Amino acid sequence: MSHVHRGFASDNASGVHPDVLAAIAEANVGHVHAYGDDEWTRRAEELIRRHFGEQAEVFLVFNGTGANCTALQALMRPHEYVICPATAHINVDECGAPERFTGGKLAGVATPDGKLTAGLVAGAIEGVGFEHHSQPRVVSITQSTEYGTVYSPGQLASVVAAAREHGLRVHLDGARLANAAVSLGCSLGEACSGADVVSFGATKNGALLAEAVVFRDPALAPGFKYVRKQSAQLASKMRFVSAQFVALLEGDLWARNARHANAMATLLAERVAGIPGVRVTQPVDANEVFATLPPATIAPLQAEHDFYVWDERAGEVRWVASWDTTADDVERLAAAVAERCASVVGIQEA
Repeated sequence: MSHVHRGFASDNASGVHPDVLAAIAEANVGHVHAYGDDEWTRRAEELIRRHFGEQAEVFLVFNGTGANCTALQALMRPHEYVICPATAHINVDECGAPERFTGGKLAGVATPDGKLTAGLVAGAIEGVGFEHHSQPRVVSITQSTEYGTVYSPGQLASVVAAAREHGLRVHLDGARLANAAVSLGCSLGEACSGADVVSFGATKNGALLAEAVVFRDPALAPGFKYVRKQSAQLASKMRFVSAQFVALLEGDLWARNARHANAMATLLAERVAGIPGVRVTQPVDANEVFATLPPATIAPLQAEHDFYVWDERAGEVRWVASWDTTADDVERLAAAVAERCASVVGIQEA
């Protein structure tokens, strides 16, 4: 185990920040009440409210899929549907769990960059009042998006306004909300302005397993504690989930981790952008880089550096930087891409 491997597959692949591990160890003293009736949880909830508003109702859960599914259950009934980008995590990476738990439908909308617009929201609304059709109820957006792009404050406000115009609630998947906030130079709360319910993620930003469902509109929260329990998202030893949020939010660790991950993604994009055969396909707003590569280079590069293919037909790959990605990691990947592309492009030209 002497060699430390760090790839670019996902920020879920990274380890746990030492300060988070230290907080878990600090919480591991004596006996405290279970299921969140403890000082660590009360402190975590207080810190989350500082970021999202003192009126917010906070419920800690285990993982992002659990946060999304339980949040959507609070917003809709089985005859209703969610408008979301076709690339949304809830639409393509949660094994149908949102539909199973809500009983409703997801209406995925094609977008060029993972972002909904007011026009796309309006265009997805149909069959209102017609009893044979599912009824629109929720707009779900991701910040930062699955394409690594970030909604500007104006873009976010426009989507929220469109939802309000049609009487729809807004859910925001904030698995990488910290990355969006530091990209925008704003607070966590400002990065999700207007959302009724936020799935706030910490796991991708240096935690072990820690997510939260944050009701910015507390009128939607009554009864949610039962939804969390029924959905197997209520931790018995809650203090260990809570300690992770305390470590991240008591100071600025959440921002430092996200800022570093974003910087490493920016560096990677700069390094590969000029390589013949490589095209960066999306703006690098946060900690993800999307690029097309010559098809013959992808498998060898994956074997060496570990990353996912996003679109096999287009030869598009995704590289994700994490809180612990180093500049050396980036330089090694960029050098390998340059070497592999040079050999393939040279053969093609010959």
